[in-house]
Amino acid sequence: MPTAVVTGASSGIGAASARALASAGFHVFCVARRTDRVEALAAEIGGTAVTCDVTDPAQVAALADAVGPTLDLLLNNAGGALGSDTVANADPDGWRQMYEVNVIGTLLVTKALLPALVASGAGTLLNLGSIAGHLTYEGGAGYTAAKHGLTAMTETLRLELNGQPVRVTEIAPGMVRTDEFSLNRFHGDAAAADAVYAGVREPLVAEDIADAIAWVATRPAHVNVDLMVLKPVAQAAPHKVHREQL
Repeated sequence: MPTAVVTGASSGIGAASARALASAGFHVFCVARRTDRVEALAAEIGGTAVTCDVTDPAQVAALADAVGPTLDLLLNNAGGALGSDTVANADPDGWRQMYEVNVIGTLLVTKALLPALVASGAGTLLNLGSIAGHLTYEGGAGYTAAKHGLTAMTETLRLELNGQPVRVTEIAPGMVRTDEFSLNRFHGDAAAADAVYAGVREPLVAEDIADAIAWVATRPAHVNVDLMVLKPVAQAAPHKVHREQL
């Protein structure tokens, strides 16, 4: 049975992707900081729970030990946004936290598990980016800077791994309504989180992204999907969203 690691698997896109990959025949290592959540998910899908903060090198090393010498697929999904301040009013600590999780966390996990991906003979490395890694918008500079960093790392990995049996893909969603992304961004302010989706008919949901991830994962090994951008029909760009009158 092929194996997969999904970071940030405790909720949202990570949890949905773990379920989709399990349905596609993978044994999934469900990885996140919240032990109770990943244990429940692993029990549900017949996977393995690993408690891990991706920004902690010791915990990432323990994750690599748990996975073992070979790995077929790595989904670097752990990430997130904090705040919506302008650059002039930016919180440097929030910027650092976003960079640590979205970029450094992805770096640490990739470094730790890359030998196992190569050893599989046909590894797949999937990084969960965002349209924020390709475009900018007012109030989003800290998040877009982090996601641009992730995009640059992904593209560099594809160059550096050329000739190795590992394909490299970035999945770049637009507006996805999940239980926690916007709530975390606005520090628990439910009204501010709900306003992000106000009037938007059918924003994407976690299962839409998970379906795309499973599709990429199950292409023939010689097929590399470099970049997949997914947005709801209502969203033309980060700053251009059709909202119906409520």
